[in-house]
Amino acid sequence: MSELVNRQTRLIVQGLTGDAARHHAELMRAYGTEIVAGVRPGAGGQDVDGVPVFDDVAGAVSATGANASVLFVPAGAVRAAAVEALDAGLKLLVMVPEHVPVHDTLAIVEHARANDARVVGPNTPGLIRPRAGCKMGFLPERYFIDGPVGVTSRSGTLTYEIVRRLTAAGLGQSTCVGVGGDAVVCTTFADMARYFEQDPDTRVIVMVGEIGGSLEEDAAQLVIDGEVTKPVVAFLAGRNAPPDKRMGHAGAIIAAGRGTIESKLAAFAEAGVQVADQLSDVVGLAREALGADPR
Repeated sequence: MSELVNRQTRLIVQGLTGDAARHHAELMRAYGTEIVAGVRPGAGGQDVDGVPVFDDVAGAVSATGANASVLFVPAGAVRAAAVEALDAGLKLLVMVPEHVPVHDTLAIVEHARANDARVVGPNTPGLIRPRAGCKMGFLPERYFIDGPVGVTSRSGTLTYEIVRRLTAAGLGQSTCVGVGGDAVVCTTFADMARYFEQDPDTRVIVMVGEIGGSLEEDAAQLVIDGEVTKPVVAFLAGRNAPPDKRMGHAGAIIAAGRGTIESKLAAFAEAGVQVADQLSDVVGLAREALGADPR
């Protein structure tokens, strides 16, 4: 699989005229991301800090050669915005908003599959590839450095904390992707494990999971089946959550015996995945997986 983002990424920001989108677009550009257009219906002809705004994605793609989009739009508008971007030929979308209706996300998954496109989110801080100087979303770039550790996470905050610790220890990152915290997400841990398995710049995979859902068990099965052979280090949030209390993200759903901390730990144990007991243990396990050469 090719890189998710690189120096050839030409990004559209859907919803660019909003305050949050404008702020994070400025930070993305400062990091090195090439933002070529914004989109907001009815705002065509305007510009935001020198970035031209178009009424629709098709017009933006035609005028700028854009190949990716980040969506800063209300949750109820995500489906229409994502379908518009996919129909315009974009192959990578990052959907920032949380609480997107489940049936809308499922429809986006099917539309992306039909268009051979990758959609990340919803409810994601985005993704970043330090080597390319490119990010989509609002990951705090000051914590990230280039290196061999691929990171994928359900939690934005835990991503920042773990990456900060990796960076302080000199363990850089190849690509970091927040898969999202909603009940249904478009890119899963299994998808990211397959991506990192094929990425020559990734030597160890760090997976940051949490109580609820079966994303971790599904990824562990790939290791069991031999589809993923690179070492995987995991951290699971929610070990001390009361069993009768709903916790965390919209995706923190336990059903049919899957989604519990116990079921996730059992799956990782069967797969031989090293699980950090504490957040602070992730660095040591990643260093051990890398061996003598942490570069």
